[in-house]
Amino acid sequence: MKLFPLMSAFVMIATAVWMPRLLAGDIRVGIIGLDTSHVVAFTKLLHDTNAPGHVPGARVVAAYPGGSPDIESSWSRVKGYTTELRDRYGVRIVDSIPALCQEVDAIMLESVDGRPHLEQVKPVFAAGKPVFIDKPIAGSLRDAIEVFRLAKQHRVPCFSSSSLRYYPGLIELKQADLGQIKGAVSTGPCHLEPHHPDLFWYGIHAVEALYAVLGTGCQQVVRTSTADTDVVTGVWRDGRVGTVIGIRNGAAPYRVTLFGTKAVMDQKPGGDYAPLVREIIKFFQTGQPPVPPEETIELFAFMEAADESKRSGGQPVKIADVLMRNGWKEQENRGQN
Repeated sequence: MKLFPLMSAFVMIATAVWMPRLLAGDIRVGIIGLDTSHVVAFTKLLHDTNAPGHVPGARVVAAYPGGSPDIESSWSRVKGYTTELRDRYGVRIVDSIPALCQEVDAIMLESVDGRPHLEQVKPVFAAGKPVFIDKPIAGSLRDAIEVFRLAKQHRVPCFSSSSLRYYPGLIELKQADLGQIKGAVSTGPCHLEPHHPDLFWYGIHAVEALYAVLGTGCQQVVRTSTADTDVVTGVWRDGRVGTVIGIRNGAAPYRVTLFGTKAVMDQKPGGDYAPLVREIIKFFQTGQPPVPPEETIELFAFMEAADESKRSGGQPVKIADVLMRNGWKEQENRGQN
């Protein structure tokens, strides 16, 4: 199933646009949203040649601060991160997203609040700049679908991903010879934020790790929820079963256990941002999104279905129904049933 038939066109266009920049030197990156530690960590990896995991090929040259006044962990951090990027790394601070787009070749949309992402990315698409959108790609499934619709309309490549997808232990797990995969369990923290659906804020990491090993094809989701724990189980169309265990009050290491016909294997601990940043820069260089749009949309539908299941007292919810109710066109939803 190909939800986005123009994706190959995106790649060709992006490659044609980017080759002169690659030959000329480093890609000039702009950042939207200076309210997350990611902006400093990512910039350090690009600028500091002595940093462990240094990623060459790009530099952050400009940024738009942003910030959400109704989320304390957003507005309280903007000033500090803005000052650090400007004074330590020489990043130019601009007063609008259109102004930012005029100074850069590519964008990292880093606003910690997913709700404004759709509006923030519109001028980026209009300017034709490839964009990485940090998790969550949007504050709702409907907005996530709209982001990719606009990307298709403007023929601008974009992708979103959690850093967990590229942790060495998870990559090793995916490459292991475990026989036919029957299912997986993904655990991690699941702190809630009242302005976002339950799993969108922090549970998204464990959901993304689950999709990294199982891929698309989930048909139905059931959720059991308590004050401290969420257990969300999906059934894939080929019979595989994927479970996310989100923990709010206790030890919650990120870990995936993969079940195969030959063996069962646990993800080894450890990981950092460097592999994700390498993927982002490679994406800027090639225009090829490393995570397919249909996978990001389905994992958001998985999380939205989990919320619906919770509201219905733990009843199973079909992914296809959730997609349709949130604006997914019927002709684009073929193969989901």
